[in-house]
Amino acid sequence: MCTRVMWPDANGSVIVGRNMDFHQDLHTNLWKLPRGIKRDDRVAGKLQWTAKYGSLIAGVYDLLSTDGLNERGLGGHILWLAESDYGTPDDSKPQLAMSVWLQYYLDNFETVAEAVAWTESAQPQIVPIADPTGHSNPALHLAIEDASGDSAIFEYIDGELQIYHSRDHLVMTNSPSYDQQLELVKKYEGLGGDDPLPGTCLATDRFARALYYVGVQPEPTSHLQATAAMMSIIRNCAQPFRNPEPGKPDASQTLWQVVLDLTNLRYTFESTTRPNTVWVDLHDLDFSEGSGETKLDLIGKLALDGGIAGEVHKDFAKHHRFHIVSIEQAKLIGELVQKASADIKHITKPVEEYENKIQDLVTEKLASFVNAE
Repeated sequence: MCTRVMWPDANGSVIVGRNMDFHQDLHTNLWKLPRGIKRDDRVAGKLQWTAKYGSLIAGVYDLLSTDGLNERGLGGHILWLAESDYGTPDDSKPQLAMSVWLQYYLDNFETVAEAVAWTESAQPQIVPIADPTGHSNPALHLAIEDASGDSAIFEYIDGELQIYHSRDHLVMTNSPSYDQQLELVKKYEGLGGDDPLPGTCLATDRFARALYYVGVQPEPTSHLQATAAMMSIIRNCAQPFRNPEPGKPDASQTLWQVVLDLTNLRYTFESTTRPNTVWVDLHDLDFSEGSGETKLDLIGKLALDGGIAGEVHKDFAKHHRFHIVSIEQAKLIGELVQKASADIKHITKPVEEYENKIQDLVTEKLASFVNAE
């Protein structure tokens, strides 16, 4: 599930690309989240904070943050890692539900160094959530980077937090764990070895290709050229549509890709299942406390029929708040989806109508959580 690539020296800009790979539509919209929002850990509420920085995020089912950029130039990305083992939950330690893991970092930190310092000191535990789609057990790792070109990757292996902090950590994909990826890539030509550059969809092969191609880019002469170059790299690492491999949601087609300019604070989003590319400059969004949460609808009928594309800051609309689900709420939604899937599996209409029916049920349940809180 996914590839993340950082290009730290794109003619004075830090450019990051990311693919989202999954076996079914994640109904991703973009959200503007302002400063001043109060949040908690979504486990037991012991860890609480108020967002210091506003952020632009890509959501999953409007239930959690999976990718984003804050107004200070800190980017973050949640990717799949099957080897993840978060250990036995211990409520004597700071905890973060998987659903709010990325958002905590976007809310609270300006630089990777700050984020790593807090993580090393606090040693937070990540608590997995039930998959709202009801089809998998999420196992994730987190990559962050900042406008200085610094980078860090957080993984939980055998119950222990592993932190890889270096400006040289330009690429993250999926299995195996990051320390093994760094060793495996050395066998390829141009990266330390003699083997030809590999071409399959395997995470190790995508890792090698991304690292090779980001290292041989000519200096761009414009922001447009830098964005196009990064798009070419992540498209090279994209996965084609196909029947998903059983039990491997990470071995699935690419749904969308993004390019982040951490220096100039531009976020570009391109869907592979819907026709248009959109971008927004964070400078054009109001992140002030009390400005409200706004949503760029990328999946609704009006968005598709209207052909939304290009620069879109004026298309963000006021919406109920972005509700990050708690551990218990994710479980309830997962149970709802499983039951609904069994009840309507006989539908012979196009798969989009089936998926929309499920999403309507999720949205209705989410609204009840919002109203209750």
